[in-house]
Amino acid sequence: MNDLQAGWILLVFFVCALGCCWLALHYARRFQLLDHPGERRSHQVATPRGGGAGLVASLLLATLLAALVVPAWRVELLVFGLALALVAGIGWWDDHRPLPALTRLIVHMLAGGLLAALVWRDGAGLGWSLAAFALTVGLINIWNFMDGINGLAVSQAGLVALVMGYWLPGGLASSAWLVALACLAFLPFNFPRARIFLGDVGSGALGLLMACLTILVVRRSENVQPLVALWPMSVFLIDAGFTLLTRICRGDRWMQAHTEHLYQWYIKSGATHAAVTLSYGLITLLLMAAAMLMAGESLGRAVVASLLLWGAGVLIWKWRRSALIDAG
Repeated sequence: MNDLQAGWILLVFFVCALGCCWLALHYARRFQLLDHPGERRSHQVATPRGGGAGLVASLLLATLLAALVVPAWRVELLVFGLALALVAGIGWWDDHRPLPALTRLIVHMLAGGLLAALVWRDGAGLGWSLAAFALTVGLINIWNFMDGINGLAVSQAGLVALVMGYWLPGGLASSAWLVALACLAFLPFNFPRARIFLGDVGSGALGLLMACLTILVVRRSENVQPLVALWPMSVFLIDAGFTLLTRICRGDRWMQAHTEHLYQWYIKSGATHAAVTLSYGLITLLLMAAAMLMAGESLGRAVVASLLLWGAGVLIWKWRRSALIDAG
């Protein structure tokens, strides 16, 4: 396939993704699938939700077509498609009728098990398979936690997909480009003004997609250390991870919805959704650049640099969160 053909395929996919997102918006409006304002919400008006279904539908369609066209990858593509359908499906159900957290977690673990099985099938040992499982379940829930303001979750996923595509070799890079294009197709519906939210169907799916791309980079890229592959997601890992840890240490019902993430404190302090989303995006761009510079370093240097980076990130997170809480 030459560059012109590949370009046309990506363009057709982007148009398809736009159409799917438009259909999801009209479905949500027709069936009054709305997110209403509340004390655990960061928006002020009732807004349709479940728009991530359009993003997921376009990617599932691309996965099925790829499975037909590339027989050598058929098993991997179909297993991935099943994992994505499971996570998106339970999210879709939850968007319509809220489910217990444990039910959602069981399905997320099943999807994580499918990806772990693919890693095992690829020749990795038990340790790498367990790491893939933990990463998948973790990122599904992190993206769900961080989907609270206009454009944040989808823009972060799109940026991460871009750097993963830069790292992935050959035809595998196209998987990251498709994820980035799907995010770009949804973004006008969600940013700067949200006509529709991702919903659990979209946020959980994005987390699974981030896990898949990270696993591909770790298994297929020749010069990217596993810890460095996580750098582009650092703002989400730190904000979600340490907010969760704070709530657990405080004895809160940590699985209950809340507005205690750093990005939510910025909103409560008077910052606009657009300003916060763009600020997080700028930080992620800097992290992407740093990760690309560090990609070829040795394991020892990658470990030291990662500890320094995340240590500094946690200190900044704690400083800014404390300042915003005190000011509020």
